[in-house]
Amino acid sequence: MNPRYWPLVATITIFVLAYGLAVMQFPALFSTRVLGNLLTDNAFLGVAAVGMTFVILSGGIDLSVGSVIAFSSVLIAVLVTQAGIHPLPAFALTLLVTTAFGATMGAMIHYLEVPPFIVTLAGMFLARGATFLLTQDSISVDHEFYDWIRQLYYVMPGGGRLTFNGVLMLVVFLVGTIVCHRTRFGSYVYALGGNPQSAALLGVPVARTTIGIYAVSSFLAGVSGIVYSLYTSSGYPLAAVGVELDTIAAVVIGGTLLSGGFGFMLGSLVGVFIQGMIQTYIVFDGTLSSWWTKIVIGGLLFGFIVMQRVIVAASKRRWRRGSPAAA
Repeated sequence: MNPRYWPLVATITIFVLAYGLAVMQFPALFSTRVLGNLLTDNAFLGVAAVGMTFVILSGGIDLSVGSVIAFSSVLIAVLVTQAGIHPLPAFALTLLVTTAFGATMGAMIHYLEVPPFIVTLAGMFLARGATFLLTQDSISVDHEFYDWIRQLYYVMPGGGRLTFNGVLMLVVFLVGTIVCHRTRFGSYVYALGGNPQSAALLGVPVARTTIGIYAVSSFLAGVSGIVYSLYTSSGYPLAAVGVELDTIAAVVIGGTLLSGGFGFMLGSLVGVFIQGMIQTYIVFDGTLSSWWTKIVIGGLLFGFIVMQRVIVAASKRRWRRGSPAAA
């Protein structure tokens, strides 16, 4: 098997084994009700993970995701409840702001040649600070459109509900998979993550692609903020603290190399499911602290980091065997 598929296979195997063991202990976990809750409860994390997958595939990082989610949910709450704007134009305005914010960060990363870590760290503080400028309190959103969205669900066999947020996350993953694996933009992202200098020599528009990657990431963080707003019917400045780390963890556990160039969108979806399943297991158990989620995720991250080093070493060996000098 090609080493590039090892992380994805490992991620799926871990999920299936862990889910199987959990079902053996708690048979009620094998139900559409749990599946529906898994999709709904992790929808905002999953949407943000799609954007983060593009960023990490390109060899970058985006630490502003959690702050952008909080900013989006608060901006929507302010526009709807205080400015009297309908949620749909409020959503559109929010996505316009977040996309421009991400494009600006991408332009700074490329033209100023500043590491993505520094630029997005500044973006994280900027977005969180702007959120507190809008309000320092939690704002409840009471609008008939939100009530209508909550009534949009499909009842699966067994009584589980496939909600609007859950379906939206799956649609975002489907679109992200097509863009990532079937479009020229996706090939540019992989090329940047593999070797930026070689990508530039091969004609990849590095500036446009870098700006596009961070614009997509912030756009999807804005969509995630919309999902969060619909999920909680509120905007809160301290919401989504640390979500950027959960998002990075989901992408890495999903098999995407932190150095860029290798990874699959499907893996990120399974990474989100693994995090959600751990939280669900803790709820079913009832005796474990929620911090066990962090402990297990940390252990999985250590394991996947080791696996990534093994993959890089195996790829180098394959390249040397195939090189003319070796022949």
